[in-house]
Amino acid sequence: MPSTTTETLSLVDERKVSVAPLVLLSVVDHYNRGASTSSKNKRVVGVLLGQNDGKVVRVSNSFAVPFEEDEKDPSVWFLDHNYIESMNEMFKKVNARERLIGWYHSGPKLRASDLKINELFKRYTPNPLLVIIDVQPKEAGVPTDAYFAVDEIKDDGTTASKTFVNTASIIEAEEAEEIGVEHLLRDIRDVAAGTLSTRVTNQLQSLQGLHLRLQNIQVYLKKVLDGKLPVNHVILGNLQDVFNLLPNLSTPTKGKGESELSYALNVKTNDQLMAIYLSSLIRAITAFHDLIENKIQNRQQQEEKDAAKKEGEEKEKDGEKKVNGDKATNGVNGEVSKEGSEKKDDSPKDKKK
Repeated sequence: MPSTTTETLSLVDERKVSVAPLVLLSVVDHYNRGASTSSKNKRVVGVLLGQNDGKVVRVSNSFAVPFEEDEKDPSVWFLDHNYIESMNEMFKKVNARERLIGWYHSGPKLRASDLKINELFKRYTPNPLLVIIDVQPKEAGVPTDAYFAVDEIKDDGTTASKTFVNTASIIEAEEAEEIGVEHLLRDIRDVAAGTLSTRVTNQLQSLQGLHLRLQNIQVYLKKVLDGKLPVNHVILGNLQDVFNLLPNLSTPTKGKGESELSYALNVKTNDQLMAIYLSSLIRAITAFHDLIENKIQNRQQQEEKDAAKKEGEEKEKDGEKKVNGDKATNGVNGEVSKEGSEKKDDSPKDKKK
């Protein structure tokens, strides 16, 4: 491990931590079984398994570990070493690629005993990873915080001390895990939500996460200003780089007291609003045109139905008239034929007489 903070930070910044959804589900299940009904400050601890190639740390599996600590005295805690070793050997038999790469706890923040617990895990891996998984997140965003322990060199020349450095972490799933996660989210996802609403929701969550980070930066700078935390030039340098990327708002004015930046923003905003207005107007005209077309089609269909009904009634009337005429004709012909037959019958009798 590097002995200076600068070298260590350069190595930590290059690393990326990827956490599988299976690990999150396992930690939540561990918390619900062990600490959900206990005190609010009680946390659960477990071991992380995966692969570490130096640049990307892939956390693919985990298992729970018996852990107890005194809530009043953080220095008093117990961790079962034998259980860790036996479970690690069992997982090696199942998947030899998964190695012990670190540990986790349910946080939600770092605690005083975390450095000592991290030193204990150095028995199994040279640079253990600590992932704090918030099982009850109150803010939108990634519920994981990844840390590596580094040596902090102080400016006054005193003995170096250990501290945790945060590194970027993401939630990444394999294809089989993605199918399972989609199946679990099917019941809670709003199917009626369209693409636009989904994009707006994602942007809102991103802005909320950014706002939370800015609040953390503000709290940190306030503590440094009050003397509660030592000055860290690396962090201040990174903050200065962030401030240098911000746009320069103190640009010269361009008529009516507006600066060039605000004028450009107003022009761009007006163009966007004009595009939105035109699209809404076109949509309204299209909907109105469709409404008129629907009314015309409905009227034509109704007229066709009425014409067909009237034609059917006329055909029925013509059929009834024809039937009545045939009956009358048949009746007249019957009487005539009967009289003729009687005359024919009488004639031979007369002849015999």
